[in-house]
Amino acid sequence: MKSLPEKYRYIVVEGPIGAGKTTLARKLAEVTGAATLLEEPAANPFLPRFYQDRARYALQVQLFFLFQRVNQVRDLQQSDLFQRATVADFILDKDPLFARLTLNDDELNLYQQIYASIKPQSATPDLVIYLQAPTEVLVERVRRRGIVYEQQISEEYLLRLGETYARFFYQYEDAPVLIVNSEHLNFVDTPADFDLLIERIIAMRGTREFFSMGE
Repeated sequence: MKSLPEKYRYIVVEGPIGAGKTTLARKLAEVTGAATLLEEPAANPFLPRFYQDRARYALQVQLFFLFQRVNQVRDLQQSDLFQRATVADFILDKDPLFARLTLNDDELNLYQQIYASIKPQSATPDLVIYLQAPTEVLVERVRRRGIVYEQQISEEYLLRLGETYARFFYQYEDAPVLIVNSEHLNFVDTPADFDLLIERIIAMRGTREFFSMGE
């Protein structure tokens, strides 16, 4: 069992599809004894259809995820967050990123009205771990994990998503951010990589730091 500084009660792992955020969130929780707050994409009935026909199902898939995430964040507010550390694989603030990427103007306007009316006051993370990887790496990881409906995801979509995340976190100032280039890191199968990450988290002093390894 590893321990992190007491100040990190609420850690969020974020990044585009294929970056490895859920895998890392689970690993962090497992080795530190923290609770998890994880997205549930398999519960979204519109998601497989979205990847087949994005224009037709974008609004449905986006609203389903919005309501799901809002409920999860609201539950977190009512839980023992400050009694037990929590590791999440999303922040609610990222939901509009996907909306702006997939919705047409009228749909986006409707989405923004709904988002503004139902967004709860959510806890601010103590630390965000933002995972980056080149588009070709994201594509390879998505293909390798073999989720059937994800095989429809295009390289162009992952490229735009990665760029959208990069712009978002360039401006993000709500919490300290550890930006991790995960291209040559394997936190699950290479214990040394995970240990290095833990060391970097413990050593963080600024509000924005970078962690990367070459081949």
